Amino acid sequence: MEIKRIAVMGAGAMGHGIAQVAAVAGFDVNMRDISEEFLAGGMKNIRWSIGKLIEKGRISPADGDKALKRIKTIVPLKEAVENVDFVIEAAPEILKLKQQIFKEIDSYAPPHAILATNTSALLITEIAAATNRPQKVVGMHFFNPAQLMRLVEVIMGQKTSGDTRDVTIDLAKKFGKEPVLCKKDVPGFIANRITIAATNLVMWMVYKGDCTIEEVDAAAIYKTGMPMGTFGLMDFTGLDIGYHVAKFMEEKEPNFKVSPLIEEKIKKGELGVKTGKGFYTYPEKGKWAMPQISPEKAEKFDSMTQTYEMVNMAAELIRNDVATPEDIDKTLKLGFNMPIGVLDLADTLGIDLILSKLRDIEAKYGVFYKPSQLLEQMVKKGELGTKTGKGFYTYKK
Repeated sequence: MEIKRIAVMGAGAMGHGIAQVAAVAGFDVNMRDISEEFLAGGMKNIRWSIGKLIEKGRISPADGDKALKRIKTIVPLKEAVENVDFVIEAAPEILKLKQQIFKEIDSYAPPHAILATNTSALLITEIAAATNRPQKVVGMHFFNPAQLMRLVEVIMGQKTSGDTRDVTIDLAKKFGKEPVLCKKDVPGFIANRITIAATNLVMWMVYKGDCTIEEVDAAAIYKTGMPMGTFGLMDFTGLDIGYHVAKFMEEKEPNFKVSPLIEEKIKKGELGVKTGKGFYTYPEKGKWAMPQISPEKAEKFDSMTQTYEMVNMAAELIRNDVATPEDIDKTLKLGFNMPIGVLDLADTLGIDLILSKLRDIEAKYGVFYKPSQLLEQMVKKGELGTKTGKGFYTYKK
């Protein structure tokens, strides 16, 4: 299937970024939103972003001008999708809204068109149910900002066809992105499923008084070399964003419970940098400043705690044939700038050590953190990582 024209539903932070990526890659783009005002704002952001790419020598002025001319802004939904081969929806993370949009797109888009959603956590199958072409509905989760982040998660719904999957993966590559495949429709997919569970664990630890926010972040910064800690990062991106994903997981996963620590912040409207206060306090609304944390606090928290849970969630994805070890590690390195894949790290630490740590975590924080059966099986078989020549990967002795 040849893709020539793409429709992007939404001109907001993600939508205009995706439209730009498609146009720079040589595709004609219909960028649609509910008002001319929103579309004008999206185009203003695209012009600024392309200007920066030209400034840095990433593209030529001529190519930048061509990309801008490929984007057509449209308000009527029918007009936006009636002549396209591929649609990418980038509306807010509200299931009913996305279902309504997909129902309308389905009624106007050509029968051959593939309909993709940029959702970061909602089930593809539930979105596809609003259409008469569930086999042509797929997840295509870009990371923010879409213009710069190389990773794209491609997610299969229960009825997504192999052809739809292959076309979407190929399109992501033509965009200059590195796709990973989520083979089954699970809440949070690969990236958010792994990281939200680990983040929620440390929020429970703080809530129960087992450590402090500063100790967790100090360990991340001073022990592992991360640019900012877990709580500082949540403040930076917006507590409401992670919270909505976590609440969706809570709805779908019987043993997952969102920590009251973040729920209290949401109720107070303390959403991080954008409100001037989150887990830390900032100079003013929208003005970020690095929280000052003493290096001494780093010694009071095991910086690998979140890693243990990330390995656990990753092992479950592998056990249930949702994703491969290679795609999981690629997701975490490209999506979160981790210097090493979490499964590479697990093999280095030792699967037996991780299993022991997870048993301690389960005993204290509940059954959701129960060690994966895959980890139990690996330890029984002596597949402990680099020290035995085999773990999640195979090594030369």
